Amino acid sequence: MKGRDLVPQLRIRGGFRHGDAILFEGLDLVLEAGQWTCLLGPSGVGKSTLLRLVAGLDTGGEFDGSIESTNSRPLREQVSYMAQSDLLLPWLNVRANVMLGSTLRGEVRMLERADQLIGEVGLGMHAEKRPHELSGGMRQRAALARTLMEDKPLLLLDEPFSALDARTRSEMQELAFEVLMDRTVMLVTHDPSEAARIAHRVYLLTETGLHQPDLTGRPPIRAFDDPEALDIQSRLFSALRS
Repeated sequence: MKGRDLVPQLRIRGGFRHGDAILFEGLDLVLEAGQWTCLLGPSGVGKSTLLRLVAGLDTGGEFDGSIESTNSRPLREQVSYMAQSDLLLPWLNVRANVMLGSTLRGEVRMLERADQLIGEVGLGMHAEKRPHELSGGMRQRAALARTLMEDKPLLLLDEPFSALDARTRSEMQELAFEVLMDRTVMLVTHDPSEAARIAHRVYLLTETGLHQPDLTGRPPIRAFDDPEALDIQSRLFSALRS
C-alpha cells in the first residue's frame, strides 16, 4: 500500500435491530484515519455486529444507516477482517493459510513476506503444520499473520489476542501495532487494559448507547506498566461499571 492518502477515515451512523429487538440506535462512530479506535463494552451490545457491517458480512438483522469512507474506493476492497475464531482452513498448512487471500485472487505468491510474518508471530518452526496440529493460541497467531498479510488500509479486529497467554498477547499487540502503523484500525475488545495500551481513541458501547470517555495522554503503544496506561485502564473500568 502506497501513500497515506489511501488510508480512509470511516464514519458509521444509524441503528440496528434483530426483528423487534433494537441492538443500538442513534449511533455516530468515527474511525480516524491512520489511528487505532477501540470499541469496548459488554457482550451482546453490537460490537461484533458493527465490524461485520463494515466488512459487508451477514449480520442476521437490519441496519438503518450509513457507512461512509473519505476516499473513493469501494469499502470492501479496503477491508481486512479478523474474527474471534481463527477460521483457518483445516486442509491447508500455516503458510498456505497465511497466503490464502493472495492465492484466491490469483496474485503472485509472496513466500518471503508470508514467512517473515509467520516468523514474527512465533510460528517459524510450524509453517508446514496444519491447524489441528496447533494449540489455540498458535492458531490465533496464524490468523493474525494472515490478516497482516492482506496489507489493507482498513483493519477490523474482533478480539484478535483473546486466546493468547499474557506474554504472547503483549508481544502480538506490539507486533500488530508496528505492522499496522498509519492504518485505520477498529479493535473490539472486552479488556480495558488492552484498550488502555493500544488505542488512540476508545469508545464504550453499552446498553445505553455509545460514549467516548476523555482519555487524553501520550499516543500508543503504551507500556503495560506505564502509569498513564494504568490510569486510563482504571478510568475505563470505572466507566464500564457506572
